[in-house]
Amino acid sequence: MEISELINSYQSGRRNFAGVNLSKTDMNGIDLSNADLSGANLSESSLYGANLSNSKLNGADLNRAKLYRSNLVSANFSGSDLGETDLSEANLSDARLYGANLYGAILNKAKLPRAKLTGANMGKAKLNRADLSEAILRDARLFGASLNESMLQRADLSRASLNGANLNKAMLCEVDLTFASLYGASLCDADLSEADLTSANLQGSDLTRVNFYKANLSKSKFADTVTEGMQTREANLTGIIWN
Repeated sequence: MEISELINSYQSGRRNFAGVNLSKTDMNGIDLSNADLSGANLSESSLYGANLSNSKLNGADLNRAKLYRSNLVSANFSGSDLGETDLSEANLSDARLYGANLYGAILNKAKLPRAKLTGANMGKAKLNRADLSEAILRDARLFGASLNESMLQRADLSRASLNGANLNKAMLCEVDLTFASLYGASLCDADLSEADLTSANLQGSDLTRVNFYKANLSKSKFADTVTEGMQTREANLTGIIWN
């Protein structure tokens, strides 16, 4: 389908474009809100500033697409391929990304509050200064991801893999990291006040100046960690494994 045909069809009231092939297409600023693009091929397409709010993109191929500053509020990306996609400053508030592939994706300064990312692959993703407050990231894979100064207040990262991730200066107040793995992660100057890290694996991580005020560190693994300046006032340190 040509882009002109799609625009005309959309403006005429059509919303079902499932399976459409728009690979390598220029769609900057396009409005496809509430459209059904499930299973569509949008790989390497340019969608700067596009409006895809409330759209269905489950199972779609968006590999290396450019969605800089796009409106993706409440969109459904479950099972979609967003590998190496540029989502910088995009608004993904309340978006559904269950099991999505975001490996190597760029999400710097993106808005993802309350986004559903259970089981998503976010390895090597760039999420610097991203807003992930109250996001659901259970069982997500964030190994080697960059989350400098990211906001993760009250997010659910239970059983998530953050091995080798960079969380320097991240806001992790009241976050759920139960049974999560942060092996070799860097959390310098991160704020984990009132976070739950029960049975979390922090082996080999850099916890320099981390604030664990009132955090639950019960049964967490701290072997070979860097703890200079670490604060644990009123934290639960029951059963911590140091070696």
